[in-house]
Amino acid sequence: MAAAVAPARVFLEVRTRLQSALLILGDPREGGMPLEVSVTPSSLRMQTPAGCTELWLPAEVRLVPSSCRGLRHVAGEGLHLRLQVRAEVCRKLFSVFNQSSQAQECYTFYCQSCGEVTIKDRKLQRVLPLPAENWAALVEEWCCHPSPFANKPLHPRESDCFTGDSFFLVNLRSDLQQPRPEVAPAETSCFSSENHLKLKPKANTKVICKRCKVMLGETMSSETTKFYMTEIIIQPSERNFPIIPRSQFVQSVIAQCLVELSSARSTFRFTVQGHDGKVYILLWLLNSDSLVIESLESSTSIQKFPLLEDLPKADSSSAWNAIKILYQPYIKSRNEKLASSWESDISVHCLTLPSATCLELLLILSRSNAALPQSLRCMNSFQVVMGTWNCPGIFETQNSAYGRSKTAI
Repeated sequence: MAAAVAPARVFLEVRTRLQSALLILGDPREGGMPLEVSVTPSSLRMQTPAGCTELWLPAEVRLVPSSCRGLRHVAGEGLHLRLQVRAEVCRKLFSVFNQSSQAQECYTFYCQSCGEVTIKDRKLQRVLPLPAENWAALVEEWCCHPSPFANKPLHPRESDCFTGDSFFLVNLRSDLQQPRPEVAPAETSCFSSENHLKLKPKANTKVICKRCKVMLGETMSSETTKFYMTEIIIQPSERNFPIIPRSQFVQSVIAQCLVELSSARSTFRFTVQGHDGKVYILLWLLNSDSLVIESLESSTSIQKFPLLEDLPKADSSSAWNAIKILYQPYIKSRNEKLASSWESDISVHCLTLPSATCLELLLILSRSNAALPQSLRCMNSFQVVMGTWNCPGIFETQNSAYGRSKTAI
């Protein structure tokens, strides 16, 4: 019996701000075969002797068939062309910053990896963003007398939750179900969204999940604990723990952080470092307005890692909001000079995560890069990633604890 011929690949990247799209129509067989393409405002249809591939577009995206231009054939991929689209720029991003300060109901903190309860039935009366790293200097400029906040750390009360760029600060009480970290004397300083990087974390300040032994955060003082956003899920206490694939959660949290920081601070370059201070990844955010649509058959050839079993499930196609990122793993023998220049550049923002999560993120980036068409995987010396940020249930859930503050992209 003859082996079945794989269906052709369809890949469409829509830029909602530019109202344009890149369409790649691929033939998996070397040497090509007869191909008939039909483009309508709401769908794409590709007919080959192997079968028919049809892609229906989301309701907010409509193609302009008469605008097709730049048709070319790329060896190993198929036909590339560009066309105009009519796309509604109506997408909104739930903010994990600038949270509401109104009193809320009781919430439970879970370990995202295993669902273990970290903090149970905590009533958050105030959820406040930490100031920027240079807030103390700004206060001195505005005050005509010595700053009343000098050398005073910002510690959350029992009913507070302070948020930084990639972490939460909470006050742990002895009567709560919580991890049992080894507490060591911590340096005292004014907390900001970044200056936690100036504290040298010690091995015995780690907060470890009691069940799966994953690092959740660090002890900052005898009462204040820092939990990383990539390790914790916050839910109203009456709800159950949401089961979200680990890599999907990490990818969406990181994408959310990058988009928020780029919008708030006009920062587009980032370094990702472990809690031990070691730099793992260099990231460059290109855009956050992409919508990627492709036939699911194209992803079946990508080998799955055990931690990355999170491809969106659908009958024939998938569509997701995406950000486009350039990245390089930090390797001393290859890009030490570039990393050094980034570290000394004040426009480059640093994100700190647990070291194990940094390695997870490298795997996620590598796999996302491998899923792109070959011609789109590299730009100059960087690798290209189309990362999703619309993981169902993450930010709708997380931000219910902070009010419904939204930031439009």
